[in-house]
Amino acid sequence: MLETLEDKILIQQYLKGNEQSLEELVGRYLKPIYSFVYKNVGDQAAAEDVSQEVFVKIWKNLKKFDQKKNFKPWLFQIAKNTSIDYLRKRKTIPFSRFENEKGQNTLTESIAAKTPDIIGDLSDKKILVAAMQGLDNKEQKLINMRHNDGMSFKEIADIFDESINTVKSRYRRALLVLRKNIKHQ
Repeated sequence: MLETLEDKILIQQYLKGNEQSLEELVGRYLKPIYSFVYKNVGDQAAAEDVSQEVFVKIWKNLKKFDQKKNFKPWLFQIAKNTSIDYLRKRKTIPFSRFENEKGQNTLTESIAAKTPDIIGDLSDKKILVAAMQGLDNKEQKLINMRHNDGMSFKEIADIFDESINTVKSRYRRALLVLRKNIKHQ
């Protein structure tokens, strides 16, 4: 809550002409936004470009931001939309692009490597990778946003533009499927 309050104060200060307040906001969210964008676009250079575009959009639209709402979900919604725009412009992403020399899918493995708290201490990443593949794309994003990005259900609901109860239900179902898939591995 303190961070949200500080965000609102920084936004107010920026709108009154304090440029350093915007720099503080960018510094606070640069790494989480880059990480979020990278998970969506899967390419380091593209993630850097998209992240930069996100903050340019924030800078241009901060005057329009409804200060009664929380800044973080608004920021992540812009990051999500900008990532989608990038992927649409790019049209297709060959799935093989995420495979290493051994034919292993590095995208799914990186997601699996970052979600150990969901399923406990697994010694075999292949089980987690296979279990995550049993989830649809939206469920995988939901689990990653919750566990890797540390977002609240409210923030995730705002980003997906859905009710908090819908997000919680989907999250519970995804965990049940994930656990079931792990048991059957």
